[in-house]
Amino acid sequence: MIQETRHSVAEILSRQPLFRGLSQEELQLIASGSREFRARKHEVLFQKNDTPEGMHVLVMGQVKLAIPSANGTEKVVHMCGPGSTFGEAVLFLERPYPVMAQATVDSIVLLIAKQTLLDAMDTSPLLSRKMLAGLSVRLHELLDDMESCTLRSSAQRVACFLSQSLPAFDEGPFDIHLSASKQTIASQLNLAPETLSRVLGHLSEAGLIKVKGRTITVLDCQRLRAFNA
Repeated sequence: MIQETRHSVAEILSRQPLFRGLSQEELQLIASGSREFRARKHEVLFQKNDTPEGMHVLVMGQVKLAIPSANGTEKVVHMCGPGSTFGEAVLFLERPYPVMAQATVDSIVLLIAKQTLLDAMDTSPLLSRKMLAGLSVRLHELLDDMESCTLRSSAQRVACFLSQSLPAFDEGPFDIHLSASKQTIASQLNLAPETLSRVLGHLSEAGLIKVKGRTITVLDCQRLRAFNA
């Protein structure tokens, strides 16, 4: 990874959702134990079973969290976008990373040292509450993923995934631009890539969507939501 030095770390931290509202003193404390890096596309930030160094904050780009297998396949657990944090849960458990992290596009990442983060939480109730809220959201996302993979058909999983990107009251048409490859999305939904392609084809034939590259146009939002129900 190549060190990135165009902006002060404290300034970058102040723009991230987790650290908004913290005082300048608190931001400087966290910045003092942080490093900023530019990760190239396909670069691995850490491997499964590596010892955690701290919490990662994604400033720009996209990072994939996945569980690799011995045969070379992987199960995508989460796709992190700008403002996302990852790796913090294992800091409190004193355990190695249960997943690998890989940049899917050129990205800018902050690494906040473990002790720095713990010291900041000791002095900032606001940060502690935000950390707890973030971990709670992650737990609910994992439970939703478990429900999707065990209780829903492949078509329902895809419909649910697309429905999550729809505006609340839009009837369509509505364009969804996929931020990851179809192979990555298939892994995230616990589907084979060919199964995802087949489902997208069925939804197209049913008049619910139109697919062009990474852009999926939802033609009837109401029917797609009902399909997922």
